[in-house]
Amino acid sequence: MDVVEVTPSPEQYAYTFGGVAPLMRVRPGTAMRLWSDDAFGGALRSVADLSSEKVDLRFVNPQTGPFYVEGAEPGDILAVHLVALEPARDWGASAAIPFFGGLTSTDRVATLQDPLPDTTWIYELDRVRNTVTFVAGSSDFSVDLPVEPMLGTVGVAPPGGEARSSLVPERFGGNMDTPQMRAGTTCFLPVFVEGALFSLGDGHYRQGEGEACGTAVEGAMTTTLIVDLVKGGAPAWPRLEDDTHWMTVGSSRPLEDAWRIGQVELVRWFGELYGLAPMDAYQLLSQITEVPIANVVDANYSAVVKARKSLLPRASAYGGLHDDLRARAATLR
Repeated sequence: MDVVEVTPSPEQYAYTFGGVAPLMRVRPGTAMRLWSDDAFGGALRSVADLSSEKVDLRFVNPQTGPFYVEGAEPGDILAVHLVALEPARDWGASAAIPFFGGLTSTDRVATLQDPLPDTTWIYELDRVRNTVTFVAGSSDFSVDLPVEPMLGTVGVAPPGGEARSSLVPERFGGNMDTPQMRAGTTCFLPVFVEGALFSLGDGHYRQGEGEACGTAVEGAMTTTLIVDLVKGGAPAWPRLEDDTHWMTVGSSRPLEDAWRIGQVELVRWFGELYGLAPMDAYQLLSQITEVPIANVVDANYSAVVKARKSLLPRASAYGGLHDDLRARAATLR
């Protein structure tokens, strides 16, 4: 398979899901290699660069896209299979941003508390060892961590003509910030508008579950993917499949509502996969699911509900599309 390569200019970045004209039209089955900038647009390059001085929160999470997928209509399913994620710079940045993060006052959780210190950390990338290095700012401690690339944002245009900030995760995907969005994963997204208008960005060289301080090891990324289309049958919320798990993602506030959405969606998916009645699926999943928190810092929080395939009879979603995409990915050049 040939690969369509796209490297946008800064003037072409999108900062919303919806409300942006398509950058390109593609057909279902197209393989793409997309460069995306880091969440800060490359503004934080040293520990002396502070987010309050360098980062405009109106212009974070720059998206590469959107892409108009030929034939996509509301009610369809857009399948985005992540083939490979490669760090596109030799460093990543993370930051504690005033009044942003999981362990500080925010505009949603208001307290009479000063902001935590505006602080930046730079992680140098060692491509030979495939590590990034954490260096403490207040001591001589440092540690090498394995690179585990993921995408914070993959989404489509929302319904109703809405334009939503690229900081938001919702039923259209968006800023879910889950480490499950990595190479080998297929993301199934509901289509709400003609052409789907999908985009991606917010590359992370690694991130802990929850993204506690509000930022991962943010880095520019080169993402190879295959985009495909399933006619009809759109789920209400994003579904993920890899070789080992069935997964659903719920995004809301409070966090327990995100958890509930993910649970309900996996109950529904198990009805499709195994023909289970809702109460039977509810009982089974109560005994086998894993529920990593994706993020507790965005405009909505996100929770992933996972069921391990090895515990279950073999099943096939959307005609075995994930396995087919894995096979097609092996032919890319």
